[in-house]
Amino acid sequence: MQVVVAPDKFKGSLTAVEAAEAMAAGVHDALADAAVERRPVADGGEGTLDVLVAAGGRRVDVDVSGPLSDPVHAHYVVLDGWAYVESARACGIEHMEPTPWTALLAHTHGVGELVRHAVEHGARGVVLTVGGTASTDGGAGMLQALGATILDAQGHPVEPSGGALPEVATVDLTAVRHRLAGIELRVATDVTNPLLGEHGAAAVFGPQKGAGTAEIELLERGLRTWSAALARAGTPDVADTPGAGAGGGVAGAAVALGAVVESGFELVAAVMGVDDAVREADLVITGEGSLDASSLAGKAPAGVAERARRAGVPVAAVAGRIALSPDQLTDAGITAWRALVDDVESPEDALRRAPDLVRAATAELVRDHDLRVRAGS
Repeated sequence: MQVVVAPDKFKGSLTAVEAAEAMAAGVHDALADAAVERRPVADGGEGTLDVLVAAGGRRVDVDVSGPLSDPVHAHYVVLDGWAYVESARACGIEHMEPTPWTALLAHTHGVGELVRHAVEHGARGVVLTVGGTASTDGGAGMLQALGATILDAQGHPVEPSGGALPEVATVDLTAVRHRLAGIELRVATDVTNPLLGEHGAAAVFGPQKGAGTAEIELLERGLRTWSAALARAGTPDVADTPGAGAGGGVAGAAVALGAVVESGFELVAAVMGVDDAVREADLVITGEGSLDASSLAGKAPAGVAERARRAGVPVAAVAGRIALSPDQLTDAGITAWRALVDDVESPEDALRRAPDLVRAATAELVRDHDLRVRAGS
């Protein structure tokens, strides 16, 4: 029996790689002679770099500026000549306590430092993953770290923070274009929000970063001023580009430099060889910490299930919790499932015992599947 295990992370307890290991152990508990292919996945957000390292990528550690300019220890991953830069490693919300004050001050300068380091050390292309940032600076900090000159109407430098963007009058990207000459840029995200408006970076993601009503209005005004200044600098108009609002607008700055926005899951799935593995499988097992409505909107488990459905392969899921109805699960192509919280006294217990619980739940699913296969044979 050929089984593919392709989970995303179980946030707070297991990385995708660790979840895949626990699932593989569960498969072998149920069927000792099963052939198991581990294909941990991600959607371009937190945990993506762990998956890429598992695929053979090389981790590169760099000290950079954090979202409030304090130094943070970050890293990126190099695989097949491409540098994969996760914005949150430099300016993730985990680096600070979100408040209205920090919502205006946070920046992406450290992201630009990671990109610059990768380019200076031979990367032929950069994939920027943009989820989980603390900033709403439109990528101004990133561009400044890459050499951009950002000035106000009096010709004074503007600090690259979301709260300072309304002051921007001119942007000179000459040094950035020189530094990135010949470098291909891609943005990995499953967010389709534009930079501006009611579905834009400030309105939708600002509250998660500590912004109240007044801060959101200021950030929106700043992003509007910023995008207009970028357009005057000769870049494509990114205000309404789908995905440009991801990462507090850092995706928009990358698009302004010519980057292509791609699905984070599709990119990781291609690197991990998910399609080829699924086509050869008798059973696919996926999962994540919480299977809920957001899981159906481009996240990794839904992507895995869709691939398996196209290949005519049954899909099972293990999750910390499941907030989808049986009809929603089957509509997504998932025909069997287990929730870890169903077997424990509390969610905290599920987090603490996650490796063992994932292993046991996987074994149950495989035994049930094997019985069905044998009964139908």
